Amino acid sequence: MITSAPSLAKREYQKWYSPALKRDMEMLVFGKKGMPVLFFPTRSARFYDMENWKIIDAMSGKIAAGQVQVFCVDSIDKESFYSDIPPQERILRHLEFEQYILEEVVPFIRKRNKNEKLAVTGCSLGAFHAVNIGLKHPTIFSKIVGMSGRYDLTKSLPFFDDLFDGYFDENVYFNMPNRFVPGITDEVLLNQLRQLDITIVIGRDDPFLPDNEQLSASLNAIGVPHHFYIWNEEAHRPRYWRQMVKLYL
Repeated sequence: MITSAPSLAKREYQKWYSPALKRDMEMLVFGKKGMPVLFFPTRSARFYDMENWKIIDAMSGKIAAGQVQVFCVDSIDKESFYSDIPPQERILRHLEFEQYILEEVVPFIRKRNKNEKLAVTGCSLGAFHAVNIGLKHPTIFSKIVGMSGRYDLTKSLPFFDDLFDGYFDENVYFNMPNRFVPGITDEVLLNQLRQLDITIVIGRDDPFLPDNEQLSASLNAIGVPHHFYIWNEEAHRPRYWRQMVKLYL
């Protein structure tokens, strides 16, 4: 459920029927101006969780000062990566979600906010969504912040399964950053990626640490500058994310 809002300059609830997803989608918008920030929720979480977990509170000073405007979108992870449909359909449903973001959410943001920049961020699986779409579309996004993310969902880890049950195709490849980043050779795309402001942050005891180290190494190998921070402990909880958004957004 949606809890009471923090004291911000503006809080707005949005809902519309998405042609891409063929269902209603909801969103919360915080603030009136500043750099727009597209915020993805964690695994199977909702558009209001960043507010409920006080992560929006942690950004309230910048929001009230007009430095950032935050757009918290909803998740369909239970219909894609965490559904019981065949794995080839899971990635297709994810691509429909990406279409919703690119063709509906981004134009909505651009209509509301004329700032030239557009940041994309998320925590845990939300970091995957942010990093994946940001790296695939560097002419749309200008800043990427991935917090506690996993960047290859085909890799089995302790307590975390391969979300495609061994299935692999071109769509899966081009939506797993740790798969497609090492293969980027196009100079136009490389130059676009090198203009991005990229931050990756992970906890030292987080099971996704090797995934983050691999992504950082791959970005270094193709000459894409970025910031890579390793925090103490696991740092995979809202209390850490509240600190991270203050530092990196």
